[in-house]
Amino acid sequence: MTTTTNLISIFGKIDDPRSDINQLHNLIDILLIGMISVICGAETWEHMVRFAKSKEVFLKTFLELPHGIPSKDTINRTFSSIDSEQFEACFMEWVRAITNLTKGQVIAIDGKTLRGAKSNGKKSPIHMVSAWACENNMVLGQVKTDEKSNEITAIPELLKTLSLEGNTVTIDAMGTQKEIAEKIIDSNADYILAVKGNQPQLLEHIKDEFRFSKALEINTCEDIGHGRIETRTCHVVKNFQFIKNDNGWKNLQSIIKIESIREFKNSDKPIEKATRYYISSLQNTAKEFQSKIRSHWAIENKLHWTLDVAFSEDASRKRAGNAAQNYSTLLKIALNLLKNESSKKASVKTKRLEAAWNEHYLRKIIGC
Repeated sequence: MTTTTNLISIFGKIDDPRSDINQLHNLIDILLIGMISVICGAETWEHMVRFAKSKEVFLKTFLELPHGIPSKDTINRTFSSIDSEQFEACFMEWVRAITNLTKGQVIAIDGKTLRGAKSNGKKSPIHMVSAWACENNMVLGQVKTDEKSNEITAIPELLKTLSLEGNTVTIDAMGTQKEIAEKIIDSNADYILAVKGNQPQLLEHIKDEFRFSKALEINTCEDIGHGRIETRTCHVVKNFQFIKNDNGWKNLQSIIKIESIREFKNSDKPIEKATRYYISSLQNTAKEFQSKIRSHWAIENKLHWTLDVAFSEDASRKRAGNAAQNYSTLLKIALNLLKNESSKKASVKTKRLEAAWNEHYLRKIIGC
């Protein structure tokens, strides 16, 4: 089954929110126009219409388009009204259908606020928590929360939808909760969870372990690039003196401390130092923990940063109904397809331009 056939088959299950008299255009045609136009650089409803009109002959090779290209108002109303949770569920089903998830990799979970969705000076009402497969280079799923503090309740909901067996889940301090650690272990996966001030007693015990332990394992690595030198030293303790066996953190095996020193070449910027702490169900070496913890930041660099820089997500002003949440899902569909097209070694932004110019390359991306 081709990628395009998969898209049509899976997203064709979405319930049509329009009344019968307003169904001039097929729902799946509108959804595919949105997905493909975003791949090719569209950022507004009007962009989508202009793109579709310029590629109508191409689109008709796999879409019906019985009444031509829908208007921008039709596209706007459709994406504002379709059920966001159903759209996201179809997205995750599609990811599972097209992905052979590599075992043993890091699944990074983190949240991002859709800043452009706010209005009248109010905080953005939408905060998306996403899961990123670091080796497969793919968004596996997402869940909406009303604000960042609700990541604690959103993360377990996201974990329910994911196939985690054999992988390592990494989460920042907001998700460092005993219930979340237990859910990961019950999914036959492992965890590395950041520890900060929201777990004060655990943090104090961890600091005491590193203060007094004589059984430290240490690994140091150095990165040079972008005008700076960063030295990271990873310390691991596996035999605890201060953390009790009945600590409530399921399968807790290791605690980790990462000390980083960042020096800037040809700059007057002061040296930056930071210390970060983690707990884990793994009994990895310091070198392995160093690598896995470093991998977590791929969700910032390859997902969140790319959504802002290549797709201008933070500049989007889509606010009506479910538009902002559904557009966020559209971007992730486009990103997955672009990231996993490997015939060209180019940035996401360059691939989007190439897809808009070159129908042969666009067919490679969408698999038709």
